[in-house]
Amino acid sequence: MTNTASSSLAIPKQASFVQSMSILGILYFLMGFITWVNGTMIQFLKIACELSTSQALLVTLAFFVAYFVFGLPASVVINKTGYKAGMAWSLAIVAIGCLIFIPAANSRSYGLFLTGFFVQCAGLALLQTASNPYASIIGPIESAAKRISILGICNKIAGAISPYVIGSIVLKNATALETQIDKTTDLAEKTVLLNNLASRVIMPYLVLAIVLIIIAFLINRSSLPEIDTTEEPAETGAAVTTKRTSIFQFPYLLLGVLCIFMYVGVEVMAGDIIGIYGKSLGMSLDKTKYFTSFTLVAMLVGYVIGIVTIPKYISQEKSLRICAILGLLFTTGAFLTTGNTAITFIALLGLANSLMWPAIFPLAISKLGRFTKIGSAMLVMGIVGGGVLPQIYGALANHINFTHAFFYCMIPGYIYILYYAMAGHKVGLR
Repeated sequence: MTNTASSSLAIPKQASFVQSMSILGILYFLMGFITWVNGTMIQFLKIACELSTSQALLVTLAFFVAYFVFGLPASVVINKTGYKAGMAWSLAIVAIGCLIFIPAANSRSYGLFLTGFFVQCAGLALLQTASNPYASIIGPIESAAKRISILGICNKIAGAISPYVIGSIVLKNATALETQIDKTTDLAEKTVLLNNLASRVIMPYLVLAIVLIIIAFLINRSSLPEIDTTEEPAETGAAVTTKRTSIFQFPYLLLGVLCIFMYVGVEVMAGDIIGIYGKSLGMSLDKTKYFTSFTLVAMLVGYVIGIVTIPKYISQEKSLRICAILGLLFTTGAFLTTGNTAITFIALLGLANSLMWPAIFPLAISKLGRFTKIGSAMLVMGIVGGGVLPQIYGALANHINFTHAFFYCMIPGYIYILYYAMAGHKVGLR
């Protein structure tokens, strides 16, 4: 999930385009890796901390609520530190979140784990605010979309491999271990098994924290150009002539914030819930721990399709309509089927979700003029939907069949996204 911003900049001659793109690629890769490993960690913590499904899904709430809390403050921090320093500090904050997992694992404290997730996402909120503008300014503006697409692919590749990397460590031989824990009646022996399982998370997150600190140091020492925030971006047309005096006088933006909320919600449901969905269908943990990768691969395919087709063959509005319709069809397919077929339909939701952010964001900030920055921040705050929708699913799943709970959560989201694609983005646009 990415957004762009416009700023004026004098790019130093020594700042290599290849170097800048390489650093941004690494940052987008890290964002994808840390975000999409949550699906595996939900299944891991469900066993290690002996949680119910609804309790385990608090991971998504603790993670994504940080976007809402730190969306606007992050822009204030960047104004004070500058963009390059902001990137470095953001990685340091994410590293602190990773290190919190060490005492969390040693004490098997779910509260500490949730704190770690919250701190990680606080760093990611700052990282998104600091890194996204570079996609627009490190080369010609007319080729910015191509650069954003390349960086988006880095993000999705990381999301696809992270469940395999972390899952192979923290959930190794998970089915046998889960069976052993369930059958153990001796409390002391069970505690030892759970403590040993919890300790598996320490090494990978310690290594990740060290990598983040090293990259933060290298970025701070790099020759990345700094953005000049003292000048406002040029505005033309309706963006200049608008007479509106408040951000709340742009209904299509407010509807867009809700659309982002719904989109990120269904995206996270498709990526993070797919493993729990498979477990509910009776599949083994050794199999379901990799399911998030299937959704991310489908998203990657959709991203590549978007690079080829938009805007040459289809418009942003049309791509959003198509994606929303596919979301409705694939969700219905998952509801009406079972086993591997149902999981395939959920994984295909990655394809349906892939082109939504690139379409919703520009439609929502169109012609905001001087309100563009705060409008963008409000849209980023809408990412909190990724934490809220799974909580609704968890609450429903405790009272009704899990397939019905999934259907009732996803269908309204896709219906609203379809509405925004067809009419919502035009409300109050003049």
